[in-house]
Amino acid sequence: MKRTPEQDLIDRCRAESVRLLHRNLSPDGILAATPTARSAARGYSAIFGRDAAVCALGMAVSGDPELERAAANGLATLAAHQAANGQIPKFVDTQRDEADFWYLGCIDATLWWLAAVALLDRLRPEGRLRERWAAPVERATNWLSCQEHQRFFLLQQNEASDWADIMPRSGFVLYTNALWHWVKRLYALPRSDETRRNANQLFHPFSAALAEYRRARLLAHYVRGRARHRDLYLSFVNFAVYGDEGDVCGNALAVLCGLADDAAAHRTLQALERAGVNDPYPVRTVCDPITPDSPLWRPYMSRHRQNFAWQYHNGGIWPFVGGFWVAALAAAGMAEKARRDLARLAQANALRGWQFNEWLHGDTLAPSGMQGQSWNAAAFLIACDALEGNRLFRRRLSSRPGGSPPP
Repeated sequence: MKRTPEQDLIDRCRAESVRLLHRNLSPDGILAATPTARSAARGYSAIFGRDAAVCALGMAVSGDPELERAAANGLATLAAHQAANGQIPKFVDTQRDEADFWYLGCIDATLWWLAAVALLDRLRPEGRLRERWAAPVERATNWLSCQEHQRFFLLQQNEASDWADIMPRSGFVLYTNALWHWVKRLYALPRSDETRRNANQLFHPFSAALAEYRRARLLAHYVRGRARHRDLYLSFVNFAVYGDEGDVCGNALAVLCGLADDAAAHRTLQALERAGVNDPYPVRTVCDPITPDSPLWRPYMSRHRQNFAWQYHNGGIWPFVGGFWVAALAAAGMAEKARRDLARLAQANALRGWQFNEWLHGDTLAPSGMQGQSWNAAAFLIACDALEGNRLFRRRLSSRPGGSPPP
């Protein structure tokens, strides 16, 4: 079969991703970014909960024996610093032997850690991770269960307490509950079907039948007549407040983690494509940035002038999220589009001599943030696996809308 420049670029990015992960390895696990004076000063030389978990998944499907063996090291460091109540830290500063739990908590670190433990155990059963870490796993699932609403069976969280930690999402958050549904399925936790059903009713009240529960109907009432992007899931739902900016990461994970059925998955991905979130690089984190005149704007979003429109979490292009976007396209049977965007993702990582920049400006495309981001590399490897073997998500939809929900 004749090779193409696109395939050559993808293969080069795969090799560069493996090299970067090797460079960022430490005895305690994968560092968030390549160790430099600048990254150390900004705290990127720590073991971050969500980053280490995403990297563990990418390393586990990398095909590189050393990375596969080291995939669980960061998870072990996080387990050793787990809080007494079960919460996994936002990050661990191994130089100070100190765990950090952010301002208002960091709910997704625990979710990603649990997902990574289960998936590594499935891919490398000889490691017996779930057996070795049975007590930390039980504490982590118990802590999450204590954050779960006992009628909706969805996690509740504080504002700015997940990966988008300077965005005003709170209450029931799409991104978090997509992960929660995934974790419930991985660990056979109770009421996963109710989590899925209620997520669809709350985050997409435009297509779901009205709930019998009167409080659910009231939450939907505030949304149904006003929200934009009605083909997408809302980014969050709180009392009389909701997010309709078009959260790309949350919507992609809703597809990958099983919240969306076949028809909803295609509706969601097609709406995001129409919004151009993947052009020219995948992907912008929102369809419509939150501006200072919006009721959702918060003073902390202007801190360091970082989160204005088309910047950082507020519409910046994050290659790490791009990896999950490609995986979602692959899961939906859109293989040609997934390969096209995998090549675009390689182009983003290749900017300025394979810098693997943390994010790019969503309008000017200027590379920004920290260089040498480990989870950029890992997410690229996850995207490759989604097109080739799909060992992580085990979800394949038909290439056309319709069909039954995943198991």
